[in-house]
Amino acid sequence: MFIPLKDDNPPVTFPLVTIGLILANGWVFFHQISLDVVESQRFIFQWGAIPHQLVTGQTLYGPSPVPVYFTLLSSMFLHGGFLHLFGNMLYLWIFGNNVEDSMGKIRFALFYLLCGLGAALGQVMVSPSSRVPMVGASGAVSGVLGAYLLLFPRARVLTLIPLGLFTQLVEIPAMLVLGFWIVIQLLNGLLTFNFEEGGVAWFAHVGGFAVGMLLVGLFKRRWVPWGWQRRRMWYD
Repeated sequence: MFIPLKDDNPPVTFPLVTIGLILANGWVFFHQISLDVVESQRFIFQWGAIPHQLVTGQTLYGPSPVPVYFTLLSSMFLHGGFLHLFGNMLYLWIFGNNVEDSMGKIRFALFYLLCGLGAALGQVMVSPSSRVPMVGASGAVSGVLGAYLLLFPRARVLTLIPLGLFTQLVEIPAMLVLGFWIVIQLLNGLLTFNFEEGGVAWFAHVGGFAVGMLLVGLFKRRWVPWGWQRRRMWYD
């Protein structure tokens, strides 16, 4: 398993949107854990995206404070635990600032939300009758990873590689780090296809990644080159 720590691709401008998204996710999570157990569960079921509700348009667990389709957006800011939040925000911090640079603030914010929406819809397509809430920024962050792969495939990523009782720090091209990551998501999705009883929404990750790769060309600034157009060599 690869655990990225940072890249060698510093942002040109202050990553306002990336930091704002991290703070928003953190605020919602700490609000969530400030609730008692019952209220916390109700919060997740009210604001998480439940595939069955999205397909039928009907609420399953009592009155909802918002239309069920709004949960496609609100679910991106909920998380199932601290490690879930930390992992998503780590990836967003490492890879989001450069994608934000490439798109500009407003377009990056819209791109992020569209990737999250596409990711959630992808999971709904494979598990339309699931009554389990989908929560997390993973789908939107996956879209950012897809964009980064096309824009900065040769950037070096300082990566922690666990080796049993030992660990090793290695600089690896982003192409390999993100390529390995999406292959793992796809394999896990195929091996644990059924989301009816909960677990990780692997196809939301895959869907978000695919949406990010499809949309990056529409959202990046015209003068920003694709990864294959950059002159930087592998050994730089």
